Amino acid sequence: QVQLVESGGGSVQAGGSLRLSCAASKYTYSTNDCMAWYRQAPGKEREGVAAIYTGGGTPFYADSVKGRFTISRDNAKNTVYLQMNSLKAEDTAMYYCAAKSAAGSWLRTELFGYWGQGTQVTVSS
Repeated sequence: QVQLVESGGGSVQAGGSLRLSCAASKYTYSTNDCMAWYRQAPGKEREGVAAIYTGGGTPFYADSVKGRFTISRDNAKNTVYLQMNSLKAEDTAMYYCAAKSAAGSWLRTELFGYWGQGTQVTVSS
């Protein structure tokens, strides 16, 4: 059974940094596969943060994190990372890793067949 396990969350002050990791097990990658990070704050809908495709190409980012967050992947380790710099209080949320092979926008949550349990990020101002 495919598993996505996130780690690296925690509490930091505004302006600080964190790096999230998502380790995928028993997941067979294909060229069209997409790995993404989503987040959900209390009382808000889950929103896409960043995405990267196995086949390469420019990663995608939400406007709210452009220039501050960087998504990357290590295919040999089956791991995806999210480097988060210049964190703001509004970045506070549960962060989820997700994987999809279906075609379509990375912003469509229904296309992602696999989700991790999430890792909490709390940024204090």
